[in-house]
Amino acid sequence: MKQELIHRFVGVLEEYQSLGIAEQIDYQKFYLYSLITHSTAIEGSTVTEIENQLLFDEGITAKGRSLQEQMMNLDLKAAYEYSMYLAHQHADFFIERLKELAAVVMKNTGASYNTAQGSFDASKGDLRLVGVTAGIGGRSYMNYQKVPAKLAELCKHLNERRQMLLRSSDIIEQYLLSFDAHYMLVTIHPWVDGNGRVSRLVMNHLQYEFGLVPVKIVKEDKAEYIQALIDSREQESLEPFREFMLEEHTRNISKEIEEFKKSKYSDPTKVFSDPIKVFSDPIKQQLYQAIMQDGTLNYAEYAALIGVSEATVKRRLGELKNDGIIIRVGSNKTGHWEVLEQKFLYRG
Repeated sequence: MKQELIHRFVGVLEEYQSLGIAEQIDYQKFYLYSLITHSTAIEGSTVTEIENQLLFDEGITAKGRSLQEQMMNLDLKAAYEYSMYLAHQHADFFIERLKELAAVVMKNTGASYNTAQGSFDASKGDLRLVGVTAGIGGRSYMNYQKVPAKLAELCKHLNERRQMLLRSSDIIEQYLLSFDAHYMLVTIHPWVDGNGRVSRLVMNHLQYEFGLVPVKIVKEDKAEYIQALIDSREQESLEPFREFMLEEHTRNISKEIEEFKKSKYSDPTKVFSDPIKVFSDPIKQQLYQAIMQDGTLNYAEYAALIGVSEATVKRRLGELKNDGIIIRVGSNKTGHWEVLEQKFLYRG
């Protein structure tokens, strides 16, 4: 492991903790939503963080997104909530527990299969009874008959290392165990579908149990992430994947620190409420959140994102502007929208 990478990683984490970013109201909730959104995006979901926030908190479905995509995100949210409960209980890993987690992840999107070896149901977390291939060139995973023994071996390893590291303050070793768990589980490939989501879930599960900042693999880094898995497999070494994960977490935490420092709401004397709760109009909610994410879009782009007409967007933008919530910076053609610092968004 490169010592320079570890040193940089620790430095970024220390700055993140010293700034108290995780202590913001609702930060943990929205960080979790981001974890879920990026994990499903790696598997092909196009649901955005804003849309998931509305789906999870308000039950508002996103127009233009398939039911399967939205159920994938709802199921993963339920799986994370169950996983976090188990992590706080310091519950051990065993095969049936992994199957339980997989069953929640695949509850509404898993299918049943009838094969020469028998029947199994992905929505119930059943282990595969067939061979599987994936990726360019049809890379094959281990024979399904070896999966139960390998899973038992993995659970034994995780439980032994967890017990040792729960009594330790070595955050590097704690993170490395979570990365190794991810890599080993996805390499065993116990299920026909959902292996990536479950493997990232188990990684985050261990990080929650150790009290660490969970690692988010952003969808923009999907190719690099997959390549790191391939490199570790081909080199028969954990190091390529470990190094990628450390670099990924360092990048993402650094971005959070940068955004926090730029934020107009970083005054620690102000206690914020959830801005999305301010509006009774769901279209205003979505538009406000969209501008928070990107204020450079035009009427047509906001309309397509939210699933309403351009006229509706134009009208709601005018209302938000008249209410002093947003402001137009620059010309109508080349300018952008910005959210103003509002007293109604905090108490104090």
